[in-house]
Amino acid sequence: MLIKTIPETITITPVPNQQFQTGQVLPIVGAHFIHDTYSAYVPSLLPVLIQRFSLSLTQAGSLTAVLQIPALLNPFIGYLADKVSLRYLVILAPAVTATLISSMGLAPNYFALAVILFAAGISTAAFHAPAPAMIGRVSGRKVGLGMSLFMAGGELSRTVGPLLAVWAVSTWTLSGIYRTAVLGWAATIMLYLRLRRVPVGLERPGSIRSVLPLLRTLFLPLALINLFNDFLLACLTSFLPTYLKMQGATLLAAGGALSILSFAGAAGALTSGTISDWMGRKRVLLVATISSVILMLIFLKIQGWLIIPVLLLLGFTSLSTSPVMLATVQENLPNNRAAGNGFYMFISFLVRPISTIAIGALGDRIGLPSAFFWSTLVSLLSIPIILILPGISESRHQT
Repeated sequence: MLIKTIPETITITPVPNQQFQTGQVLPIVGAHFIHDTYSAYVPSLLPVLIQRFSLSLTQAGSLTAVLQIPALLNPFIGYLADKVSLRYLVILAPAVTATLISSMGLAPNYFALAVILFAAGISTAAFHAPAPAMIGRVSGRKVGLGMSLFMAGGELSRTVGPLLAVWAVSTWTLSGIYRTAVLGWAATIMLYLRLRRVPVGLERPGSIRSVLPLLRTLFLPLALINLFNDFLLACLTSFLPTYLKMQGATLLAAGGALSILSFAGAAGALTSGTISDWMGRKRVLLVATISSVILMLIFLKIQGWLIIPVLLLLGFTSLSTSPVMLATVQENLPNNRAAGNGFYMFISFLVRPISTIAIGALGDRIGLPSAFFWSTLVSLLSIPIILILPGISESRHQT
């Protein structure tokens, strides 16, 4: 399935009837799943890394931040992807990311570990800037559905990733998880064998200047929404295993909780973009944000088996907003899809290190449970921004 993905995506041009091309979309989703499985290693292994390198919560949070900082390159990668074929970046990304992430256990100290994760972040950026643009080109008028499937692939990877990471550490110890990189290399080899002689034809992109007028009207509001919501999201995606481990859970249970959250997030991502195609982008964002805050406050008050259903609901709501925002960006920039996606990914990944480091520092000062509580309240600040976000529910009709 995967080896069919990229050449068809690169050579395709939009069809006149703008139909959803399932045969083009699903292989890209599969590639996203394999690549992001390795990125999901980091939060699930933070308790092990904290013990191995004697890290504070601030240092632990900075590791996730270092992995995300290379997203600064996303606008430039996206702009290039609109003009030239970045086929080999997509081909190599699964192998490079898998190798780097799987070698975390070989790092001799905290600094070396940070360098490894920074390099993995560059590989991740090289994959994520062009890939959603490919989805946008082959989704026709159902961009929300395409983005939902794409993000669902990423969320499913974060379901499998923690389980694979915890299993690998339990089987081979942290130093032995490099063996799992073979999956990423297998994916890259298959992609290379299929793509190396395929001719490339790109659609003619619009000017990058077409992105600039939207920096204030579209990207600034999206940046603020991401910033405020990411305080809650960073608690869950970066610190959930650490939080549960501090509450007395085993490493397996803590990693399993992250998988439960991500599994529900895949369902939420799959649903939200599709629903927003007819219900409206703004309304879906509001419902998801308010529901996530309520569920997070409940999560902080419960124990035992009740955590599981609450995590399922929390994952479904909190991880469902990205497809909606990605669909909006794609529809507002039909001739600069990769560049627009690059700007959005730049924003979303840039604000995540801010919230992650802040939560770690706050956790060191007042404790992780209190840091979770105050971070949840910060997410409420995104509600007025969503309300004044112009044209988000009508953007589908403006392309």
